[in-house]
Amino acid sequence: MAQLVAEKLQIQWSPEQIAGWLKRTYSDAAYQVSHETIYRSLYIQARGALRKELLEHLRRSRAMRRSRHHTQKTANHGRISDTLSISERPAMVEDRAVPGHWEGDLLCGSKNSQIATLVERHSRYVMLVKVAGKDTQTVVDALIDNALRLPQELYRSLTWDRGKEMAAHKRFTLATDIQVYFCDPQNPWQRGTNENTNGLLRQYFPKGTDLSLYSQDELDEVARQLNERPRKTLGYSTPAECFNHAVASTG
Repeated sequence: MAQLVAEKLQIQWSPEQIAGWLKRTYSDAAYQVSHETIYRSLYIQARGALRKELLEHLRRSRAMRRSRHHTQKTANHGRISDTLSISERPAMVEDRAVPGHWEGDLLCGSKNSQIATLVERHSRYVMLVKVAGKDTQTVVDALIDNALRLPQELYRSLTWDRGKEMAAHKRFTLATDIQVYFCDPQNPWQRGTNENTNGLLRQYFPKGTDLSLYSQDELDEVARQLNERPRKTLGYSTPAECFNHAVASTG
């Protein structure tokens, strides 16, 4: 049991995720433990190198949380023509009942590097896309290539903020038949699923990281790890399980 808990902590699972996953996976009470017990074991009995190492893997989520009224730097934000507001999204997007509706953003690093982050609202499934630049042509080209790899049933809409990298959103829609919706100005919290995911990604890519050094294969591996973490909001199923179920249902 201790070894199993340690393995999950080392791949960035939280104690609550571990406890929920154990309860869902094992009916035998001997293989179940509360997240409080995991915390207590690590903090109160923190003796030896192993426990100290595991403490480093505990996520410090409070420091990452932002107010719903937090505003980002606006240097890369401006007027984008012919947009549909997030308020115009269909109700089925809002309640997450139907898969295929995504939120996206750029995660920025040092030396003017960035990656595109995409999160599916229904399953919380994550895709990371390597982009060579922040200009709209480069970003939209990368997003088109990524979108065309999925069945249309699993990519129905995309919600983005007002970043100028999506100025060519009409070209994206024309190439993919995917409608793009935009957050209200200076309200990135309206893409809450994506904002939360970007916080999780900082565990792998701390601020100041040169993101251009990562290959697409390496980004796919990070996405895989996130997609295999059980989520409380999914009843401790993983995003990968939920998304794969949606894939299977498309035939």
